[in-house]
Order: sequence, then C-alpha cells, then structure tokens
Amino acid sequence: MSWTPDGYVAVVTMNNFQMYRHIMSPGWTLGWTWAKKEVIWSMVGSQTTEQGDCSKFKGNIPHCCKKDPTVVDLLPGVPYNQQISNCCKGGVLAAWGQDPQASVSSFQVSVGQAGTSNKTVKLPKNFTLLGPGPGYTCGPAKIVPPTNFLTSDRRRKTQALMTWNSTCTYSQFLARKHPSCCVSFSSFYNETITPCPECACGCENKNKCIKSDSKLLSVVGVNTPRKDKAPLLQCTHHMCPVRIHWHVKVNYKDYWRAKIAITNFNYRMNYTQWTLVVQHPNLNNVTQVFSFDYKPLLPYGSINDTGMFYGMKFYNDLLMEAGPFGNLQSEVLLQKDINTFTLKQGWAFPRKVYFNGDECMLPPPDSYPFLPNSAPTSPAFISISILSFVILFLTIMC
Repeated sequence: MSWTPDGYVAVVTMNNFQMYRHIMSPGWTLGWTWAKKEVIWSMVGSQTTEQGDCSKFKGNIPHCCKKDPTVVDLLPGVPYNQQISNCCKGGVLAAWGQDPQASVSSFQVSVGQAGTSNKTVKLPKNFTLLGPGPGYTCGPAKIVPPTNFLTSDRRRKTQALMTWNSTCTYSQFLARKHPSCCVSFSSFYNETITPCPECACGCENKNKCIKSDSKLLSVVGVNTPRKDKAPLLQCTHHMCPVRIHWHVKVNYKDYWRAKIAITNFNYRMNYTQWTLVVQHPNLNNVTQVFSFDYKPLLPYGSINDTGMFYGMKFYNDLLMEAGPFGNLQSEVLLQKDINTFTLKQGWAFPRKVYFNGDECMLPPPDSYPFLPNSAPTSPAFISISILSFVILFLTIMC
C-alpha cells in the first residue's frame, strides 16, 4: 500500500472461495518464511504467535523478528485502533456459498529491513495455512496486477504499489486418514435400517469413548475442548463424530419427501455455521425445504444434482455437542420426474454426502433398504394351497 524508510506497509486479504467448506473456531493460522532478513514492525487486525529474538534492536522493538512468523486473527471486541476492515473474527471464515460477505479476512502489516521498491522487494516463501487443522497446501507467491480501489465517492480509482497472490487448496486425505462422518439410511417401505459401516471413522478412540448413560457426563468441564483437540466420542459401532441419516418418508402421486437428521456424537465439539452437501439426481427439482436453508450448487454447469443445506441464522446454525440437544432435523419435498423416479435399487438415497466439506462414508449399496419384490400372498391362494395339500395327503394314506 505504501513504502516506508526501510520497507513497506501491506494489507493481507484471505478469501475463502470454497462453496461449502468454512474455517471454524479456533480459526485460521497463516505462516510464511521471509526471503531476506525482514522483520514485522507492527500489525493491525492480527498478531504473530511469537515475537522471536529481537535483542539486536534498541529503542523501537519490532512486533516479530522470526524468520518464519505465524499469524492469527484477533478476537472480536478488540479496541478500534487495532482493527481494520474484515478483521477480528477469531479466525472464523464462512463458506463462500453460505455467506460471501463473511468469507473474507484481512490484516495490515508493516514490514522492515525489506526492499523499498518493486525491484528490491522479495516475495515471502513457503506459505502455510491451518484451517484450523492440517489439510491445506499453499503454492508459491506470484506477482499479479496491482489491486484497484475505489474512493468513498466511487469517482476515483487508486491502486496498490505491488500485489502478489498465493493459492491454497484443501485435501481431505492430508487432513485425516479416516472420514469424519458417516451416513445411515431408512425408508417407509422397509423396516430395515441401514446403519453406518462398522468403524467408519476408525476405531482408534474405541477405548476412550463414553457411553450415553455414563455418570462421567455429569462431571464439570467434560464438554470443555482440549488444546490437543482430542475428541470425546459417544460409544457407537461407527465411532464417527457426526452421523447423517436419510429417511425416505412419503411417496405421493407427484412428489416424494425425505427426512434428514444430523447427530453429533462428540461431547467436546459443537459446529457453528455447519454445511451439509448432498448429491442426488432429484435435487434438480426441489419444491420446499423445511427448517434448513438450501442452495443449489452447480459444479458442472448444466448438471443440477447437488445442493447445500445449512442452518438458519440464529435459529439452527449451531449443532450442539453430543447429548439431548446434539441433533438437527429437516425435511425436503421433491417433485417427481416420471422418466427417472423410482424406489428400486436404492435410487431414492444420496450418491454422495459431505458435512462441513468432508466426504462422509456411505453404507455399501447391497445393504440399502430394498423395495419388496412382490405383494403379500392372497387369502384365496392360501386356501387353495391348503386344500390341495389335504387331498394329496388323503390320496397317499389310501
């Protein structure tokens, strides 16, 4: 934004362009490595987690002297002289598809012992992003056309002196070796409930889980998150923190209805601004969604088979920790397409399910609730069969 006697002042902006993955509490952590011997004189809207060794400075002491600083967002409610636009959210970033205005975070940094022109400034290297855990991989910084700004009266355009970008991508395989959620199915036409697969999310915590009726749940502080973010799961056969249940509820003449239930089994975690993404061919004709907000996603342009469910603000956008209040429910009404609709071969169940951007494990297809193959045997057929058996038995006896 401007040059200083020994460096520059920059504004760093983070945009979360992921449609259905947000960065939840305790928020993002951004890091990089300086190319030279730069220091951070001051910051607005954020802070580094460590100051480092600044013993060689006398008088003014830098905010951070580390070669590889780690930056976190400030918490809400800090004094106004420490804030800039889009800062101070505790590192929480909403998903772009859920709330675009809340998917941006910014802070200002004053860098010293750096270049003082476009030719002498060296770009930082080795960007890292935790959101809040692992999973993100950041590319190298690249110089791009300078960012443009409009004045408050929108009649004059100014531009930054220099701009560079680094793009970070997420991989669920890097984040964790097991899924973090699973899916179960049921239907009105079959009494069988298809549960989540056994150990769907790994059974490493099987010996540390707690039963739903355990007296330990009454201990003060049992729901307090730990620094190592270790979960406290309810003992289940799937050992997943979150379960999604899809129930095919009613089949009308021109419509059909499904019920969705989200259950939290982690006693140390509640989920704010949660998102649920479902892929199903009939989501191209959603008539009504009850008690959840809904937005269609078009990842492939013309193919409208994916939608995002999320909580209504200040109503059910918070999924509480495991317990009596740790579940949310909704129903979706869909209009039939006579060319594709069927209840056979598990067609009414989702193809893929994602919770908070991570893909959930589905049951194997051969375990889905199946449609009965034929109608019950009629009374007339039963009586004829019994009479035939009696005649045959008497013939043999004679």
